[in-house]
Amino acid sequence: MKLTLNRRAGLLTVLGAIVASTALSAPVAAVGAATPRAEGVAMAATDGGGWLRLGHFSPDTVAVDVRVSALSGGTVLLELQDVAYGDISPYEALPSGTYAISMIPSGSGDWTKLAVSDSVTVDASTATTVAAYGPADDLRVHAFTDDLTAPSRGNARVRVIQASITTPTVDVRTTTGLAIAEDAQSGSATPYAEVPAGAWTVEATGEDVSAQSDVQLAAGTITTLFVLDTADGGLTIIPILDSAGAPLVPYGGVDTGGGWLAGTRHSSPKPAAPRFALTVF
Repeated sequence: MKLTLNRRAGLLTVLGAIVASTALSAPVAAVGAATPRAEGVAMAATDGGGWLRLGHFSPDTVAVDVRVSALSGGTVLLELQDVAYGDISPYEALPSGTYAISMIPSGSGDWTKLAVSDSVTVDASTATTVAAYGPADDLRVHAFTDDLTAPSRGNARVRVIQASITTPTVDVRTTTGLAIAEDAQSGSATPYAEVPAGAWTVEATGEDVSAQSDVQLAAGTITTLFVLDTADGGLTIIPILDSAGAPLVPYGGVDTGGGWLAGTRHSSPKPAAPRFALTVF
C-alpha cells in the first residue's frame, strides 16, 4: 500500500533558507483532523504494526516533500507533499519494521538529492512522532515515543514537545499554577502530566518570551502541546489531540496556521476539516 498526502495549496507560507525538515492503544491526532480509513486500524491490529506521524518544526526551513520507505527493499509506503513549518501529518498505521525517512525541498522532484534523511523503527502497538526541529544550519531529526496509556477516570494526560529555537528552555503551567513542564529543553519531549479534565489556559514561559493557549482537555484524552516560534520572535502553543479514549482510533493531521505561525491562536483540539487530501494506491 502506498499513501500520498497532498497539502492544499496556499494554506501555509513559510519563509527561510532551504534545508529539509526532517511511539498501548491506537492514537488520534487533532486540530484540523480527518478520520482515517478503517483498514488502517485493522492493519495495525492484525499485523502487529504501529503508527507513525511526521512534523516540520524548523522555522527557517521551507516546505519539504517526505517519503517513508522500507529500509530493506526501498518500497515507498508513505509520501507527504508540501509539508511546511508547523505541519503535522496524520498518524499512519505501518507494519513493524525500520523505515527510511527521506526529505527534499518541496516540488524539486529529485529524490537523488536528499536534503536530509534518517531512519525510524516502528514497533508493534506503539505510536511515534518523528520531528525535524532546530535552525536550518543545525537541523536535527528525532523520534518521540507517544505513550498513549489512558489516564485515570476523570483526568487527562498532557505533555510538551519543546521545538522553539527562540528560547532554549520553557516552563509550561496552567494559569492556576499547575506545572506541566519545567525547564523543557529545545528538541525534547517531557513526561506526561495527569491533570483533571476541563478547560485550561496554559502558559509557556522562556527567556524573555511567553505565550498562552486555551486548551480543552476532555476526560480520557492525551494531548501534546507543541511549543513553536512565531515570525516576530515570540512563542506559540499548538495543542494536538493524540488519543481520545477507548476504543482508541487513529485520526488525521492538523491545520496549524501560516507565515511562521505569526499571530495564530489555537484552542481546544477537536476534529475539523482535513488539512491533507489522502490518496491510496
